[in-house]
Amino acid sequence: MHPMRLWQSLSCVSMCLRGAMLVLVLVASPLFASAQSAQSSKPLDGQPWDFGIWVDGGFSVPGGTKDTQIVSAGGRLGKVLTGDHFPSLLRGNFEWSADLVPVYYVWQPAPAKNAYGEGFNPINLKWNFTSSARIVPYLELGSGVLFTSHVVPLNTSHVNFITHATLGFQFFNNDRRAITTGILYEHISNAGLTVPNPGVNTVQFQIGLNWFK
Repeated sequence: MHPMRLWQSLSCVSMCLRGAMLVLVLVASPLFASAQSAQSSKPLDGQPWDFGIWVDGGFSVPGGTKDTQIVSAGGRLGKVLTGDHFPSLLRGNFEWSADLVPVYYVWQPAPAKNAYGEGFNPINLKWNFTSSARIVPYLELGSGVLFTSHVVPLNTSHVNFITHATLGFQFFNNDRRAITTGILYEHISNAGLTVPNPGVNTVQFQIGLNWFK
């Protein structure tokens, strides 16, 4: 082949290769950026809604009526309200949630009667510690109202107010689903609706399943 024609052929091939490489870069760049974003995303990014179900149970501790046991179950609706704040281990976000509690059963010492109840917790304030990618601890404070078939405790009221503090852990098996465990301290009191008002203090252990969308 004539040297000039060979040079023209090589130049043409070089231009084609450069063009193909340019197209490849243009196509691959968004895909690579998307993959990097997916790898860097963490649970609770994007301020998702929180849908959950849970059960818990526990027993009374000193400071109120003794020899009382409790089992309850319910559902949760929540919303992560902020992005992440603070550095290092304190890094996290703030979440509000509410619990509907259709099952709340109380075993009471005689002569009090065991009681079936239903409750609603409209105010749960939760801080999710998000420095870890897959295990997200949290602290929560919450309160609500409880209605029972018999007075809780004895000689008090069918209507009580419940407040709790919880230390929990959310174990994410993907970005949007977590198994949740927690230990909570809960106080039951009628807030002076009747006298006396000894209340019930309990420690309870909770397990649940949450979806974040």
